[in-house]
Amino acid sequence: MKKTVAAANPDAYVAALTGWRRTLVEALRSAVRSAARLDEVIKWGNLVYLGNGPVLMIRAEAGRVLLGFWWGQRLREIEPRLRPGGKYEMATLELRSGDRIAPATVRRLTSAAVELDTELGDPTKAAPRR
Repeated sequence: MKKTVAAANPDAYVAALTGWRRTLVEALRSAVRSAARLDEVIKWGNLVYLGNGPVLMIRAEAGRVLLGFWWGQRLREIEPRLRPGGKYEMATLELRSGDRIAPATVRRLTSAAVELDTELGDPTKAAPRR
């Protein structure tokens, strides 16, 4: 993965995007922000939303946009396209040009992720699930 300089803030992250990636990230960001009150920061070079710990992230890459949830493996009934991977119980939805996800689905995923964050706490401090 090509190293880049992290954006100074979430608005700068979005402003640096173009085309379908910017349109998609703006829509995802709007849906997430309307679903829950989370701290929105730049962490690990991505848009990250924090509650008791990291709840979800939006990452724009050259050919895709990722929407990931730290407790995401528990959200696959809401969105079956979420794919497990990484540490903790992370699951990520990969969106490419032309792919869609309804704002209502993003809001539902976000609300459920916040509930899990409240119930289970910071996923980075929990024992990784095997």
